[in-house]
Amino acid sequence: MQIKNQKLTDDAFFAEREEVLKQWPTGKGVDLKEAVEYQKKIPASKRFGHVLAKGVEEKVTLIQPRAGVAITNEHIQLLRYLEKEGEADLLPTTVDSYTRLNRYTEAQTGIDKSKETGRSMLNGFPIVNYGVQVCRDVTSALKKPVQVRHGTPDARLLTEISIAGGFTSYEGGGISYNIPYSKDHSLEKTISHWQYTDRLVGLYEEAGVSINREPFGPLTGTLILPSISSSVAVIEALLAATQGVKDITVGYGQCGNLIQDVAAIKALKSVCQEYLDKHGFHDVRITTVFHQWMGGFPQDEAKAFGVISWGAATAALAKATKVIVKTPHEAMGVPTKEANAAGLRATKQVISMLRDQDLRGIPAVLTESAIIEEETKCILNRVEELGKGDYAVGTVAAFEAGVLDIPFAPSKYNAGKVLPARDNMGAIRLLEMGNLPFTKELKDFHRTKLEERGKEEKRPVNFQIVIDDVYAIGKGFLVGRPR
Repeated sequence: MQIKNQKLTDDAFFAEREEVLKQWPTGKGVDLKEAVEYQKKIPASKRFGHVLAKGVEEKVTLIQPRAGVAITNEHIQLLRYLEKEGEADLLPTTVDSYTRLNRYTEAQTGIDKSKETGRSMLNGFPIVNYGVQVCRDVTSALKKPVQVRHGTPDARLLTEISIAGGFTSYEGGGISYNIPYSKDHSLEKTISHWQYTDRLVGLYEEAGVSINREPFGPLTGTLILPSISSSVAVIEALLAATQGVKDITVGYGQCGNLIQDVAAIKALKSVCQEYLDKHGFHDVRITTVFHQWMGGFPQDEAKAFGVISWGAATAALAKATKVIVKTPHEAMGVPTKEANAAGLRATKQVISMLRDQDLRGIPAVLTESAIIEEETKCILNRVEELGKGDYAVGTVAAFEAGVLDIPFAPSKYNAGKVLPARDNMGAIRLLEMGNLPFTKELKDFHRTKLEERGKEEKRPVNFQIVIDDVYAIGKGFLVGRPR
């Protein structure tokens, strides 16, 4: 199929919608006009975009956990606990893995077993199976805004039910919920599916209801060069804006070097705004999300709190709009609600202490931010060139050519030639460039930075450094040095 970055016509959207709503019986419960009226009655204090805007105005970084269980009452109790005991500013509903893969029959089996056993037999909340009214039961039971977080290549029906069900923010994108998550989904299909999702959000916007959209920033969450994640975020923002989305939160996953992480958030916001303006999307609201460390965690709870607090500090010093919080049980599977709340409170304490401090203007951050911006623009401009001005066409071509290449991604549509490693200060650099369209100066910069580390450690700069860096934080370090 040939995908283009064009706003879907009403005829094309509603013809596709007929088929989407037939994917599972609960789709029949979605009435767009009624859903718009329901959304309009949700107070501002429970609207995701409104609370994000208020956070920006008050110059405070908001906190949000991940959470989701299969049994409705338990899910509500969990979110209420995180709202009250965790002091969360924003709430999630994380969707189960079967729903993410559109395997609704197996999700239903999980629901039935959960009811039989009295405990969640799914690793999230099966929104599609439950349908609109159950979602409204969840969202109306809480005081804070709730976002749907998932990981779904084809999220069309999930989007329909979620927004009709009262959720006011929705995560994901056709690249970020494909390449890092899936092996066999083509970009043409997932970009097309997410054009549907974004057009639906655009229709709500045109009807007077603003739904926040958030591309997934961390990608594979493993040694991701900031300019790679920024490029994907900006492309997904442009694709969403084309369909009429007006409220976008672009994200970034913590890498661990304070200067680089602060610079990355600064550069991401700047480049995203620049490219939206360049393409005529002057009325799109841009906010940022910082994801605490997405890699391996220490099993020791106290040490895990150290990792969490470092992420909290970085988010605060970068002035991210919000931060996604990890738990001290990260290395041990599904956390208890108490552990989840503890991670939130630890994060809030650090953010409160650092509220009046800002590292964005220091020379080292400005220098690193300029590098990230230059790299990101090298990628974006090449994508635009490959697509002859069309970012959907260009994205498909860029992945085929390795111009866009996400480290450690499982997708067969990803070249997998880019290899990252840390420099001597722990910042992410590239050991292997693949076909990224960087200038000679940028390539030399990366090589020099890694050679400085090799000299310090008295060893060759090779794949062993990459392996050491992947496991370092779980062992108590940032840089994987020989011990």
